[in-house]
Amino acid sequence: MSKRRDPNPEFDLFIPALGDLPLRDQREVMERPFFSLQKRKRLKPIEYRSPDGEAWVRVQAIPDYGMATIWDADILIWAASTLNRMKQKGVNDIPRTLTTTPYDLLRAIKRSTGGRDYQELQAALLRLQTTSITTSIRATKRRQKAGFNWLDSWTFDTDADTEQPRGMTLTLSDWVYEGIVNEKSLLTMHPDYFLLSGGLERALYRIARKHAGSQRGGWLCRVELLRDKTGSDAQPKEFNRMLRRVIEADQLPEYAMELTETADKSPAVMFRLRGEAEAVALAERMRAEDERRARFDADRRRADEVDTRMDQLAGRRR
Repeated sequence: MSKRRDPNPEFDLFIPALGDLPLRDQREVMERPFFSLQKRKRLKPIEYRSPDGEAWVRVQAIPDYGMATIWDADILIWAASTLNRMKQKGVNDIPRTLTTTPYDLLRAIKRSTGGRDYQELQAALLRLQTTSITTSIRATKRRQKAGFNWLDSWTFDTDADTEQPRGMTLTLSDWVYEGIVNEKSLLTMHPDYFLLSGGLERALYRIARKHAGSQRGGWLCRVELLRDKTGSDAQPKEFNRMLRRVIEADQLPEYAMELTETADKSPAVMFRLRGEAEAVALAERMRAEDERRARFDADRRRADEVDTRMDQLAGRRR
């Protein structure tokens, strides 16, 4: 796996620079499986329940469009980031409907702006509008649940003469909107997240950002639980293979990953901040080098002792 190159590396005067629009996403969505990790149409529902049984998620798709993908979620990240900026600027009435242009949106989420990209953007809007989610998250009472779609509606305007896209609107569902405007419900994301090419890579970064955060010492997660959290429909053996590929590629922004074990020997993954991970790796190399030197010195001492003993025996024979 490799990180996708930014298709628009040059600064554009007509859209906010990413540095001026820090990326934000909803905590509740980042740590649980809400999106398909594959670009091919997924119709199989996602069924998730937390280990304590308190939080559960069910995601369903309609056959015509398939389930919203983790790449479609870039549109929601852009919406959350835009509304968060409005909050920081002191805007009193935060809108549920956002107005932009397809070109500006594609540039903001680091996509190309060719004809096919506009078609894919419309397909993403359709999936976000038709994917159905039922969940216990944010339930105020036991057995309470909520049902929603990511978008309530959207429009896509094209020029009558040139048929070129001109403007667009998208209206967030109440559940999504409330999660964005609620205080302390958003987490920052690294802008290179948009450049991750693999669905599993993206899911792992979101999970790491939510759980590992900036804590020292890293965050350990069983592989079995990690598979549940990503919502992958791959069989365990195939998931393990894909996971090893992601770890070997080492493309996640901010975090490094390594395969390890829990105390009961269950396969697990350790997520560490990159600076800390490098320090730990260096300490491991130094420890290994110290052990190698210690073994070498011990072998040399034993050889010296044997040589001395042989010399003593040879002297007695004379």
